[in-house]
Amino acid sequence: MLLRARPFGVPAALCLLLPQVVVGFEPVSVYLAVGAASALTGLLLNKDLYCRFTECCLEERPLNATALRLDLEEKLFGQHLATEVILKALTGFKNNKNPKKPLTLSLHGWAGTGKNYISQIVAENLHPKGLKSNFVHLFVPTLHFPHEHQIKQYQDQLQKWIRGNVSACASSVFIFDEMDKLYPGVIDAIKPFLDYYELVDGVSYRKAIFIFLSNAGGDLITKATLDAWRAGKKREDIQLKDLEAVLSLGVFNNKHSGLWRSGLIDRNLIDYFIPFLPLEYRHVKMCVRAEMRSRGTPIDEAMVTQVADEMTFFPKDEKIYSDKGCKTVQARLDFY
Repeated sequence: MLLRARPFGVPAALCLLLPQVVVGFEPVSVYLAVGAASALTGLLLNKDLYCRFTECCLEERPLNATALRLDLEEKLFGQHLATEVILKALTGFKNNKNPKKPLTLSLHGWAGTGKNYISQIVAENLHPKGLKSNFVHLFVPTLHFPHEHQIKQYQDQLQKWIRGNVSACASSVFIFDEMDKLYPGVIDAIKPFLDYYELVDGVSYRKAIFIFLSNAGGDLITKATLDAWRAGKKREDIQLKDLEAVLSLGVFNNKHSGLWRSGLIDRNLIDYFIPFLPLEYRHVKMCVRAEMRSRGTPIDEAMVTQVADEMTFFPKDEKIYSDKGCKTVQARLDFY
């Protein structure tokens, strides 16, 4: 019968990582096994070296604010409010060694204005692997919470998932997409995690980040932006205070929002309501150029104009804003 032997000086746990060793096997093989185990032990003890080979949760990883600013300025178009607020919010939060609560952002605006894109940029600046990181978690209601009669089950699952992942990495990021398609009540399950508690069942959630993405409130944002344009006000002069209050109230009272009458709003647990303005013709052209650059394609201004001209704009008379933002730019370029 073959017996598995543990070479002298090798921890028992590491034997699971070693090949089968037969008692009485030649000394050279044993020495090789011991050497491999010793090397692995040293790797595990040297955290910096170990983290070169696998993803580690480095809670004290500083945020490179300069890199984040460049990413936002170069990749996000027409969203001066979102760029400014997210840069300041993330920088302030990450520089705070002892935050009193998790950072909670709620992004609102019509499809194609950059909400998903900015959440991807944020994820990549917090964890190098971005959305592929083990510490970044994306929830899509139509996929993860599809049935209204299972709300209680979803609440329990959501609490367990967040508790487990924050226990593993305090600086975890949780992104909830399509909040306007989430059944009301589901998101209230995480209210204790977003509150000003030092610990919840022995776990601190204060270094985690929660991001909600929603189309809810897009009509309010568009109306305010259009009114400003008609009044002769520059787009870049619109300030957060002009939109944040009406946006939070509108989302709270919107039955088609996952935050409808939510305790998260009632308890003021959402730190920032961030509006994404509708995109103009010039912004669509910026999106086309950016997509060409990402493909390594030379910028062809004639094609840029052709793609932008095929988009539809509103209102009917003025035709100022793209009704799909930059959502279909990639597909239109594929066509050409």
